[in-house]
Amino acid sequence: MSNVINDDRRHFLGRAALAFAATQLTMATAKAQTVNQNPSNAGAFKVGANTSFASLKQIDAGLLNVGYADAGPADGQPIILLHGWPYDIYSFVDVAPLLTARGYRVIVPFLRGYGSTHFLSDTTIRNGQPAAIALDIVAFMDALKIERATLAGFDWGARTANIIAALWPERCKAMVSVSGYLIGNQETGKMPLPPKAELQWWYQFATDRGRVGYERYRREFSKLIWRLASPKWNFDDATFERSAKAFDNADHVAIVIHNYRWRLALADGESRYDDVEKRLAQSPTISVPTITMEGDANGAPHPEPAAYAKMFSGKYSHRNVIGGIGHNLPQEAPQAFAEAVHDVMTAS
Repeated sequence: MSNVINDDRRHFLGRAALAFAATQLTMATAKAQTVNQNPSNAGAFKVGANTSFASLKQIDAGLLNVGYADAGPADGQPIILLHGWPYDIYSFVDVAPLLTARGYRVIVPFLRGYGSTHFLSDTTIRNGQPAAIALDIVAFMDALKIERATLAGFDWGARTANIIAALWPERCKAMVSVSGYLIGNQETGKMPLPPKAELQWWYQFATDRGRVGYERYRREFSKLIWRLASPKWNFDDATFERSAKAFDNADHVAIVIHNYRWRLALADGESRYDDVEKRLAQSPTISVPTITMEGDANGAPHPEPAAYAKMFSGKYSHRNVIGGIGHNLPQEAPQAFAEAVHDVMTAS
């Protein structure tokens, strides 16, 4: 890993000249530069100050009718923010206004199986494989007539952004990916990990008992994941319940169970995605400008930055966010996340 830069002085709001200069420094090379950021130095910004989006919309896109938030000027550069499991669009409720204040258009969709997103046909297979979710977002962009956007996300959302950036770089201007390169395949999913690593994947839902348990206790299960994945995040009940409503989606359990079973090669995918999966199995590199991020208290399984730096062949840098930041980095450190999105866009 290359030189560590203490960049605590850079704030997302104001001091634009310093931020631009630092961006040029960290993005000027494909070698990973590591920046430590401390969100406690965020000035007057208050995490959790926003509790809702101004409005939610619906649009038919591919196999789905997608529910989404759409904020900022309609002619602003588009940014699509992608959530993970078990989270939802409210992971970005503080990020969005920071970006719209800079003139960007910010779009935050519920993934299939979450919130108000639903399938257009009752006969469509409730498939959670990563290729399907990525193509959902491509279809969503088509429906909104967005040819190219910056993609940013974490967990399932980061994996989705990775896939689009790798296979369809013409649709991705730049990317921010929490926990780095997350493209996988069924063959690698078959391989056992060392016991300590396997322990972190205790929730893989391989049995019918696991499925029934998640169906019955999805709120309790999800709250436990929140606490384990972000052990230093003191979220309140209202914050959790705001997102937990998204798990009441009629297809939520089917999508989640299939996603994890597919990744372990315990469930089949659909043949329509075979060509995409073959390409992903080659572990394609990502050429679009990218910033990867990691919280210093991420309790969820995640690779070390040094393990994936070589997978980014374009302008690339990595940022560590310190101060007890866990897996849900956009909601726990929205200013650091929004700053990364802005910086990667201005450097691309």
